[in-house]
Amino acid sequence: MGSIPSEDRSEIVFFDVETTVPTRPGQGFAILEFGAILVCPRKLTELRNFCTLVRPANSSLISPLSERCNGITADAVSSAPTFAEIADAVYDLLHGRIWAGHNIIRFDCVRVRDAFAEVNKTAPEPKGIIDSLVLLTQKFGRRAGNMKMATLATYFGLGRQTHRSLDDVRMNLEVLKYCATVLFLESSLPDIFTENSWVSPNAVTRSRSSVKSPSDRGSLSMNKDPATETTEENHPIRFITMSDAEGALTNISHPNSVQRDAFDMTALCAEVTSETTQTDVGLDENAQESPNMSSPSLESHATSSSIVVLEPDEISIPSIDASLVPFFRGINRIELLHNGFPFQLHCTGLKVRFGISTKFVDQAGRPRLNFVVDPSPSLCKVLDACNNVAHKLSLDSGSSSDWKPVVIRKDGFFNYPTIRLHIPTAVFGDIAIYATEIYQKESSGAEQRLIFSKFDAAELGSLFVPGTFVDALFTLDPYDYQQNAGIKLVAKKLFIHSK
Repeated sequence: MGSIPSEDRSEIVFFDVETTVPTRPGQGFAILEFGAILVCPRKLTELRNFCTLVRPANSSLISPLSERCNGITADAVSSAPTFAEIADAVYDLLHGRIWAGHNIIRFDCVRVRDAFAEVNKTAPEPKGIIDSLVLLTQKFGRRAGNMKMATLATYFGLGRQTHRSLDDVRMNLEVLKYCATVLFLESSLPDIFTENSWVSPNAVTRSRSSVKSPSDRGSLSMNKDPATETTEENHPIRFITMSDAEGALTNISHPNSVQRDAFDMTALCAEVTSETTQTDVGLDENAQESPNMSSPSLESHATSSSIVVLEPDEISIPSIDASLVPFFRGINRIELLHNGFPFQLHCTGLKVRFGISTKFVDQAGRPRLNFVVDPSPSLCKVLDACNNVAHKLSLDSGSSSDWKPVVIRKDGFFNYPTIRLHIPTAVFGDIAIYATEIYQKESSGAEQRLIFSKFDAAELGSLFVPGTFVDALFTLDPYDYQQNAGIKLVAKKLFIHSK
C-alpha cells in the first residue's frame, strides 16, 4: 500500500482481524491476519487496501478450532511478518481516521490495542468509530434473521462470507450500502415501504386489545394482515426510531416526521460511539443487572461463524467442553462448546410449568421476563453435563461465586426437574422490545410470527400459561456476577403450540 499524506485523514478505514481461538483458560488471542480498505466518505468507494498474514509468536496457538474458523494454518503464516514488523504500517493506516467494521468495538479494536501493547508500541486512536453491528441493529433491525455479517450478506445476495480479512471488510462495505439504500427508500415513502419492511409475510400483529383470558385462548383474535394495522397505537414498526440533533426520538414510520439524512456518516459516527444497545441481561432472580453483559443482538466475532444448532439427542456428552473467551475490557467469560464449536439447543414439546414471571425488575423498572418448563430426560442430561464443565472451569479460574445449577431440582421434588427460559429485552433509547422471536404454531405445523406493538408483560403472560407446549431455540450463557454464577438459558426463538 502506498504512503498516505499525513495531513489527509478524512477517509474511513474499514478493517478486520482474523485471530486464533483460545482453547484453555488464560489463553489470549493472536492476530493471524490484518486487512483494511480506505473508503471515500463522500462516494463510499474503495481508494486503497492493505492486507497481510501475521505470524504469531507461538504457532501452537493455531489450533484445529482456529483453523476451522478462518482456514489459516500454521504453514500459511510460517513466512509471514510478525505484528511488530507491520505495526508501523497499521498505525499509519488507522491513526486519526474514522474506524469502521462489524463488531469492531468489542473485538477488533481490542485485539489491535492488545497487539500494540505486546510489542511495546503506542496504539493508534480513531477520530470516530462506526460499528456496523451496533448501527444496523439500531437502524436496519433483524429483518434478515440476525445481525451476523454472513446472514446480512446472504439476505442481499452478496455471496458467502469467507472469514478472511480483506474479503470481509469489502463485504461489510457492500452490506452497509445495501442497508443504507433500503433505509433511504423507506424514509422517502414511509407509508408504502416501512409498513411491510419489518414484518414478514406470515407475521401476526398483536395488540393488547387482541388478548383474551387464558380460558379464551382457543379463539384468540389475531390480525393476520399487518397492512391493516394503520393506527399509531398498533402499528408494528412504530418502535423504529431515529434521534434528531437534540436527542429527541423521531418515528420514521410517520410521514410528517423530521428525518436526518440517511447518508450523513458524521452524524452516524457520533451516534454509534455515544450510544450502545442495551439489553435485559438479568442473571438470576437474586442478582442485579450487570451493565457490561452482552446483548443478544451482538455476536461474538471469534465464534459467530461456527455456532451450530443441535437437538439434545444429537449431543455427545464426552464432546462437551468449556473455554474462556474475551468478553469486555480484558474480562473473560466461559463459552460452552460441542466438538470444539459453540452451540445452541433446539428442544420441542417443552411443557410450561410456571408462566411469565414479573417478580423481579431491571434497573429501569421493567420486569425480567422468564418462564419455567419441564425438560426431557435427554435435555437434563445435556444441561447437567454443561453445568459440570462450566462449573469446573469457573472454579479453576479462581471464581468463588455461588454456583446455581441450570437444572432446578427442589427438595422433595428431585424427580420433577425444571429449567428457566429467559426472554431478553432489547432497549433502544426509551423503547423496549422483546429480543426473542415468538411464533404461533398451529396443529397443522404452520408457523406465524407474532409481532408485538408494545412491551407488555401481561399480554405476553397470556400466551405462556401453565400446560402450554412450546418449542424453543436457546443459548447457554454462563455468567458470574456479584458472587452469583451459573448458566442462563436465553431464548432466541419460541414456538407456542396452539391448543
